[in-house]
Amino acid sequence: MQLSKNKKYQYLFFSILTVYTIFNGGNSNLSIQINFILVCFLFLFCLKDKNYNAHLIKFYKNNQKSMLIYILFIFYLLFQIVPLPIETLKIFSPEKFKIISKFEGEISNSPISLAPSNSFFQILNYATLLIVLLIIKMIFYTDKHRIRFNLFLSFLGFITSIIAITFYLNGNPDILIFKNSSYRNASTGFFINRTVFAVFLLFSLISSLEILRYLQTKISKKNDNFFLKIYVRLFIIFITIGIITSFSRIGNFLFLITIIFYLFNEYIYSKNKSNSIKYIIILILFIDILILGFYFGGSKIIDRFYFLKNEFAEIYSDDIYLSRIDIAKFSLVQLKNFLFFGYGPGSFEILFQISYFDLRSLYANHAHSDIIEFIGEFGLVGFILIVLSSMIFFIKKNSYTFINMIIMSYIMIILFFDFSMHIPLIQIMIIIFLTLNKKKFS
Repeated sequence: MQLSKNKKYQYLFFSILTVYTIFNGGNSNLSIQINFILVCFLFLFCLKDKNYNAHLIKFYKNNQKSMLIYILFIFYLLFQIVPLPIETLKIFSPEKFKIISKFEGEISNSPISLAPSNSFFQILNYATLLIVLLIIKMIFYTDKHRIRFNLFLSFLGFITSIIAITFYLNGNPDILIFKNSSYRNASTGFFINRTVFAVFLLFSLISSLEILRYLQTKISKKNDNFFLKIYVRLFIIFITIGIITSFSRIGNFLFLITIIFYLFNEYIYSKNKSNSIKYIIILILFIDILILGFYFGGSKIIDRFYFLKNEFAEIYSDDIYLSRIDIAKFSLVQLKNFLFFGYGPGSFEILFQISYFDLRSLYANHAHSDIIEFIGEFGLVGFILIVLSSMIFFIKKNSYTFINMIIMSYIMIILFFDFSMHIPLIQIMIIIFLTLNKKKFS
């Protein structure tokens, strides 16, 4: 069977996303480099096609302002890693000047970023996000293409869940590059962190539910739709189990929000009278109660949604040397020291090490609050640029769809209470969903 042009390019794109998924969501400097190269090659291949070029030109004309601001943001990040004369550095980053002034020897030049090498790789990552957006607008432009993406992500979430559950039931052993031993009592699969794993599966769950919603409204006599519905329902079962057994409080809280959104939509706003999605949601709730209530204990049902429980417990505990609340407070205090031009993306761990001399066996490489860390990394100048670019592109009249409202709720909760927004794969998922689920492909 000969593949169509669209399928070839879309399958190449799916392959790249699979690479992201297998290697911890692309969350390493090496992965960022590899993914940047793969995405660039795919983009160059797409440029060879005249129709794709036409899509790209149209997209640029319709979104010129937001793209130019984002490119300016990339150049701003480059400015953060350019070595500046000490007197100039004193103007842009007085706190960095104070830090290097304590070093022995004469230093004539230094960048604003505390970790220039990490910041460079983050620049590659943010450039990759822009290229991914351009590729999406070039090769995904019909409802059929959107469903093809949803089917891919549903299947990928299904495979990832099966592997994660298998690892979990066998005690989460470390296998080759997959370090699962950090979470012996939770499913993580290919991901080091269970919350990142759960958030990824949530996108897979939405894709699965959207396939069923599409099929129940589509008038078709094709027999293969019957089997497709069965497959997708099977995928949903394993994806749900994967989310539940991650025992991520943030992940399960977002899972609850997703179910509530779909229930409200189906019972109040939906014009379709089919009960298919309603039955699926009831099945999800049944699996939830059955697995947690009987296999793991009834207390797990409510306990896993209380995503601030550990944080509040740590405040009143004398056994915690440095709690998550302490790290978040530390990050907030540091904002005033690097207020306007930041300390550079990927530099939080260095900032933490500089500030805490007696670390013992503890350290932190993220702030446990994405919004605080983003402002600290970019400074107000960089943060305003990226927010302005995103708002001009995404916050439009034709962006307020049911799916995008769910994704926006994810973004707000993760920004304040987690660090998953720093993971490249999660960033890409957000871009893809907000773009493909706009009312108009423009």
